[in-house]
Amino acid sequence: MKFRTIKGVQDITPPETSLWQKVEAIARRVFRTYGYSEIRTPIIEFTELFTRGIGETTDIVEKEMYTFPDRAGRSLTLRPEGTASVVRAYIQNALHTLPAPQKFYYLGPMFRYERPQKGRYRQFHQIGVEAFGTDNPMMDAELLDMLRSLLEALGMGGLAFEVNSIGCPQCRPGYREALTGYLSGRRDHLCNDCLRRYEKNPLRVLDCKSPSCQSLKQEAPRIIDHLCDDCKEHFERFRGYLKTAGIDFTINPLMVRGLDYYTRTTFEVTSSDLGAQNAVAAGGRYDGLVREFGGPDTPAVGFALGMERLVTLLSDREGVHPPGIDVFFAILGEGLRERAFRLVKRLRSAGLSVEMDFLGSSLKSQMRRADKSGARYALILGEDELERGVVKYKRLSDGSQGEVREEELPGFFLGL
Repeated sequence: MKFRTIKGVQDITPPETSLWQKVEAIARRVFRTYGYSEIRTPIIEFTELFTRGIGETTDIVEKEMYTFPDRAGRSLTLRPEGTASVVRAYIQNALHTLPAPQKFYYLGPMFRYERPQKGRYRQFHQIGVEAFGTDNPMMDAELLDMLRSLLEALGMGGLAFEVNSIGCPQCRPGYREALTGYLSGRRDHLCNDCLRRYEKNPLRVLDCKSPSCQSLKQEAPRIIDHLCDDCKEHFERFRGYLKTAGIDFTINPLMVRGLDYYTRTTFEVTSSDLGAQNAVAAGGRYDGLVREFGGPDTPAVGFALGMERLVTLLSDREGVHPPGIDVFFAILGEGLRERAFRLVKRLRSAGLSVEMDFLGSSLKSQMRRADKSGARYALILGEDELERGVVKYKRLSDGSQGEVREEELPGFFLGL
């Protein structure tokens, strides 16, 4: 029997892992400059965390979650997104008692039962950020500025920012009534899922990808026409801060997020570099979720982006190459292996990346492997070199070569 991966999941193997590490390293660097710290949450949570936080009428909860009972009969779910887990951790670990704002980022796998396709898997990876403790729209704008900095650092071009406000519990009931009235005479155009959503949560209709439901969006009432005074002011100030940050944006009055916890600010970022599937990141404000989960009344805002699309972009632009090493150590004869091993250890202790031959291969084979490894230099130790206390070196980029005394290692390479 041959074992294979489950449908919709993938192995990530060298040299592709170097691209993943590059994305992660750039993300960590950018987030650090904005004062964000890493948070790590479990990939498995009680199911109610997601049904209550994300919303029972969302596609994620209705169709996509990996949910199962444990041996004690408790319902558990592999996390389909990151925000609910971070909010739970924020409350459980009393992070709300620390000075606000508290700003976190996370990287890791999520799980949704979707139809697998290029760039979309059932185990996929997200980078996300969450900021707690302020309802100031400047924080929303800073979040988008940070997102832009990250995408530009990754070399992504053709960025487009769409923003909207979906109001708050005070003004949304009036919009819900207007939207329900508009949809009531058009229910024959709704898909089966949206016929259910029409009764429970009509805003979900605006997020439906069914062509028949999409056709209803253009004439639907706009939520920004129903905002209360506070939400209007928040949205105006948010747009002003975006202009101050130099972020070009468009208002998409029909954009809602696919999760029930969002309030006020919502946004989506696309890139022309990605072709038809051009969505890069999305997020918004969720001022009521901490309170909904039993914590104090705490405003919050965040976003998430998929790593698979970022890695694909880097792969298409830069190709997939081995990360390369500093030195490959070639050995001419089994009797020299112990001496070479000691020299390799000295080089590694100095912080150099070193690989050596373990197979007793010919010099030609070892040099061929040195080229494939992406090494900057090859070192060669034979009987003659051993007697004279030297090691031959060859710079693989141009073929130049020479000798260096053993006692001068590793300083010889560190000075280059």
